[in-house]
Amino acid sequence: MVLLRKRSLWISRRVSLLLEKNRRSLCLKQASQSWNTRFDEVILGYDFIKNDYDPCIYKKISGSSVAYLVLYVDAILLIGNDVKMLSDIKAWLSTQFSMKDMGEASYILGIKIYRDRSRRLLGLTKSSYIEKVLMRFKMEHSKRGLLPMRHGIKLSNKQSPKTNEELKRMSNISYASAVGSIQYAVQYTRPDVAYALNVTSRYQACTGEAHWGEVKCILKYLKRTKDMFLIYGGGELILEGYSDASFQSDDDDAKSQSGFVFKLNGGVVAWKEFQAGYHSGFHHGS
Repeated sequence: MVLLRKRSLWISRRVSLLLEKNRRSLCLKQASQSWNTRFDEVILGYDFIKNDYDPCIYKKISGSSVAYLVLYVDAILLIGNDVKMLSDIKAWLSTQFSMKDMGEASYILGIKIYRDRSRRLLGLTKSSYIEKVLMRFKMEHSKRGLLPMRHGIKLSNKQSPKTNEELKRMSNISYASAVGSIQYAVQYTRPDVAYALNVTSRYQACTGEAHWGEVKCILKYLKRTKDMFLIYGGGELILEGYSDASFQSDDDDAKSQSGFVFKLNGGVVAWKEFQAGYHSGFHHGS
């Protein structure tokens, strides 16, 4: 009876704590949603147009002047071709919100921004982030890799651990964490590593020595190329697109590999590498 009462009290307290935790979580979500709704109403009232693909990007056009506003939580990045227009937008925003002008952007989401106005060039790099990743996985003193993935290497589930000793050894390796860390770099500034990452990310649940070896190969390559950056130029906008695919290249399930990349004025703006399902038929275009 006493034990049941104590247990009952413990359950009541635990439920109460869970309810309080959920309430606070709900309040945070509601606060975030309220802030986003409020900002959206205000910015649209100033003749900005919301991007259909990414709701955190807004555009304002006035004659030949164009301004883009990028919102990340409570940070704003303003981009445009008219300094006066940007100044007017900042002045107007200061009347609507409590804000601080941080000046010319040099970092955004860990991305370093380089400018060469004499040649109308803009560069983006995540060199500082890559250095931290190398240190986290003790690869800062490793050899520099030539390629993100060694030529002729094919990974499969057959290379997963077979013995208890192998399982124990691989359980001490932060494979998923390394893959996730590389993914963050690939997502923003490193399309050259997308294929190697896509292949190695398939073996997070059954990691073997061969799989880990290829992840280390990516890290070695990033060490050699950490100071490289994407470059965007001015002038007439020219869009280029490239795509490629392999047929049944996966040894485990005969799936195909596909990928594409789009460049605007020589700078890469969109890329994706993915594994497609097997299809018995195919279309041939003339």
